[in-house]
This record gives sequence, C-alpha cells and structure tokens, in this order.
Amino acid sequence: MSTRLLLGCAIASAPFFCLLLIWQIVTRPFNVYLTPLSLLSLGAEGWIQIVNFIATGVLAVLGAVGIRRAWGGGAGGTWGPVLIGTFGLGLILAGIFHPDPGYGFPPGAPLGAAPTVSSHAMVHNAGFLIIMGSLLAACFVFARGFGRRGRNGWATYCVLTGIAVPALIGLTFATRVLLPITLLSVIGYGWVSLLAALLMRNAAAPTDQTVR
Repeated sequence: MSTRLLLGCAIASAPFFCLLLIWQIVTRPFNVYLTPLSLLSLGAEGWIQIVNFIATGVLAVLGAVGIRRAWGGGAGGTWGPVLIGTFGLGLILAGIFHPDPGYGFPPGAPLGAAPTVSSHAMVHNAGFLIIMGSLLAACFVFARGFGRRGRNGWATYCVLTGIAVPALIGLTFATRVLLPITLLSVIGYGWVSLLAALLMRNAAAPTDQTVR
C-alpha cells in the first residue's frame, strides 16, 4: 500500500469511530453520561460497536505504517508509530473480547458495575489499558519529535492531548460520570487522525518529504 493510502487510513480512523459511536448513542437506549461506551458491544445490535472497535483498530495499525514512512528518521520516528500501532491493537482486542453487562445496559442489566468480572471482560479491560497507555506515551514521544524539529505548536498540542488522557480518566473516576471517557475517545483518536493529516500534507509538498 502507498504511504498516502496508509495515512488516509489513520485520517479516517477517528471520524469513522466517532460517527458510528454518535449514531449508536442516538438510536440505542444508551446513557452517555452514566454508561461506558464499551457496553455498546452488547445486545442485539452490539455487533455494530464490535465492528467499530475492530475496524478503527485496523485503520490505526495501517496508519501507523504510513506515519512511520512519512515521519522519517530522528526523534519519534521509531517508537511513535509503534505506539500508535499498539493503540490500534488495543482497539482490536477490545472489540474481540466484550465487557460484562452493567450500568443498566443492555436493558435489564444490573444498574451498577457487574458483580463479577468474566475472563473475556478482563481481556477487554486490558485492551482499554493498552489503548490509553499507548496513546498517552505516543503523545509525548511525538511532542519530543516535534520539539526537536522546531514545530512548537504541534509539540504543545501533543503535550496537551497527553495531559488530557489521564485527566479525563481521573475525572471519570472522581465524578462517576462516564461522559469524560467518551470525550477522551474524541480527543485522543482525533489526535491520531490530525497527526496523519499533517504528515500527508507535508508529504504532498514537492520540496519536503518529512516533517521539519
């Protein structure tokens, strides 16, 4: 696959995930404030969110290859794409292994957290940790890379996104409101897409093939 096509996969990953997520929130009996979005994987229409997780993960893994090619050498060129690829693998894992019912979803499920945690839910939770951990690390790896290349605006954007990851997770645990996690998906996944968009624009410039 060409570098542009691979970068296009990364660019498409966040819009694909977010649009399909919004559609489900609107059309299914889902409380975005109090219910983890992973629970959309359950129920008769749960296959939609399963496909959403897996397809977005595949797009991110393919996009990581394009990001590696477009970024070139130097700081961030090795571990940054690896971490984005790991982020994609975490999404695939979260799609293959579903969570336990809880928080009233699907309808009829316990109103709180599941009383016991099944083995597949443990793997799903591990996928979530991989997603968030790799995304957090990638933000700071690319922040260093952009800083080395004099792109201070993008370095700051990477740092702010990296700060948002633990901050929104902490806010969720502090308030017991799940909306911050949903916002985190939009912010974090969007960062991957915007990074790929920058690299594609840069690759299209006839006199510059890597980020400077």
